Amino acid sequence: MDSLKLTSPSKAYEHQVMDYKAEMLKNKDSFDGCAGLEEVDNYDEWLNFEERLSRKYGDAYVPSSVYLVVRLCDDKLIGIIDFRHPLSEFLLNYGGNIGYSVRPTERQKGYAKEMLKLMLCRCKELNEDKVLLTCDKGNIASSKTIIENGGILENEVQDTVGLSKSGIIQRYWITIL
Repeated sequence: MDSLKLTSPSKAYEHQVMDYKAEMLKNKDSFDGCAGLEEVDNYDEWLNFEERLSRKYGDAYVPSSVYLVVRLCDDKLIGIIDFRHPLSEFLLNYGGNIGYSVRPTERQKGYAKEMLKLMLCRCKELNEDKVLLTCDKGNIASSKTIIENGGILENEVQDTVGLSKSGIIQRYWITIL
């Protein structure tokens, strides 16, 4: 597997991000960790995620750091990941601190595990000592990724907000070492 890096969104990745969106839509995928990419018409609108999402969620909005995950050897956008802090009641129950997605054509190559590892290193730099990740009980790949990065299943909760396909959300805590 090729090495990855986290990078802040910039105009340099405009076409790749919009291609990512098209690929995710074509595959009918969930845009986890993408800061509402599925809701915008253009890249400039997406880049303004702090203002756009704070308007959308009002008092329930939690600031986030959004990163593009880029493969070093060819500068290709592989995934998008975000870190949300602090946890709101909604995030504590259903969404967690970290959300991420990998473009469909780059899945099953170990990239999600590496993406999460990089984000956990970034969380350590931010002096976080513990983060919550959640996933659909039916998403075996995501649960394996979380567990391989130290995730400990705390519990499973009924999905009363419609985020999952299975109706059950698994809640994992990762202690940052």
